[in-house]
Amino acid sequence: MNLKRLFLRALAIVGVATAAPAAAEPILLDAGSVGESFTISFDGFVDGGPSIDGLGSELTLTLTGIENGVYTFDYTMTNTGADGDGIGSRVSGFAFNTDPDIDSATSTGTYGYTNTGSNFPNGIGTVDVCFQARRTGSCAGGGSGGVFDGDSGSGTLSLDFGGTAPASLTLDDFFVRYQSVTGVHGVGSASGRQTSTSGGTTSGTDVPEPGMMLLFGLAILGLAIGTRRRRPRAAAPVRLAYA
Repeated sequence: MNLKRLFLRALAIVGVATAAPAAAEPILLDAGSVGESFTISFDGFVDGGPSIDGLGSELTLTLTGIENGVYTFDYTMTNTGADGDGIGSRVSGFAFNTDPDIDSATSTGTYGYTNTGSNFPNGIGTVDVCFQARRTGSCAGGGSGGVFDGDSGSGTLSLDFGGTAPASLTLDDFFVRYQSVTGVHGVGSASGRQTSTSGGTTSGTDVPEPGMMLLFGLAILGLAIGTRRRRPRAAAPVRLAYA
């Protein structure tokens, strides 16, 4: 493989690794999980880019019951953006995917409105359900409401499976929506991806940020180029002289 082809292949690998939103450990639930709490941490980013310092949040979910085809939860959303860093934001909603798919969802409290099968901004794409502080036609959010830096909001949410609750449920691909962003040049809104999960039976696996993935990809490229340079050249053919 020539050097140009090797370089292009390495760039493609790095591009795939950095373009896709990271996904942390899913939450697995069944009847034995009632009463357990899980905390999901989020970063903040725009259009698949690296994390933005000063944007962060945490969602705590507690499974409170499973009855008549419905999983019910208490939730608390905390905007963990640091005061005094010159960056402000408002968490206007959060979202996740479910397996199996839900029939419908309801919620109360700070995020009392729901959308299902809607698009989430910043390259995330369609999510199974999102919970919002204001009623809107999509998971992009809008208007006002939510929680600002250092504040928390809480309520309940229900996932309805149409009369028969599944024996087990997986929650995965958690995201949050930031609006009213200040102090970041050219950014008025952003999204956040799940970076770690703790509590219950999860192990709290951290997810590498895109910047770290980029460095990893470049390191692989450097090793490949170095190996190519050190490869010994084949010996020149010996020519025999005849009388």
